[in-house]
Order: sequence, then C-alpha cells, then structure tokens
Amino acid sequence: MQPSLEPRPSTEKRTRTKDQKVNPLWFLLFWVVMIGVGITATYFYSQHMKESMLKQLEVQTAQQIATVQKSYEDQLKQMNGKLDEMQSKIQSFNELLTFTKDNASNKTDNSNKLYTQLNEVKKQLDELKKKMDLLK
Repeated sequence: MQPSLEPRPSTEKRTRTKDQKVNPLWFLLFWVVMIGVGITATYFYSQHMKESMLKQLEVQTAQQIATVQKSYEDQLKQMNGKLDEMQSKIQSFNELLTFTKDNASNKTDNSNKLYTQLNEVKKQLDELKKKMDLLK
C-alpha cells in the first residue's frame, strides 16, 4: 500500500486547528512552571550556600578564638612567672635595704645586739638541755 496523495478529510483539519490553539497554552504553562521551578531552586540553593558559609565562619571564628585564648593564657603564665621572679628579687632587695639601713643608722648595733642575744639564749638553752639530761 502506497500512501495516498489525496487530501485528508476536513475533520482532521479541525483537529489540527484545535491542537494548534492548545499547544501555545501548554507551551506557555510549561515555561511558567519551568521559571517557577528555577526561581525556587535558586532560592533553596542560595539558602543552602548561606547556611554553609555561616557554618564555615562559625568554625573559623571558634578556631581563632581558641588560638587567641591559648596565646593569652601563655602570655599570662609568662607574666605570672616574671612577676613571681620580680617579687622574690624585690623581697631580697628589701631585706638587703633593711639590713643596710640598720647598719647605717646610729642604732646599727640593734640588729647585731639581737643576733648576739639570740646566740646567748641558744647557748643557755643548750646548757639547760644538758643539765636536764643529767637530771634524768
């Protein structure tokens, strides 16, 4: 069977014209839906990117804060060590100044007298201990 070259009946023409009227509507609806899907996908993607960047910033900020805090604590420990060292030096210096002051004044013998008296008291205590041991 060969295809016929005869014109088709008019009923097919009516169907085509109806199809042609419907096709632009479907085509327009398809593009409206596609544009809507594109806008929605863009919105959700931008929200996802925003959340991702916020999480990255949060992590970086936490790391930087931890680094700064550790550095601060290390510096504080060093300063405390230096402060303790300075306090011991100041204490030694004060003792030296007090001793020098005692020796430089008119009452220089006060500290020497106290030291001598302490030695005498120790000697007397030692003698008393010996006597106590003898009495036992």
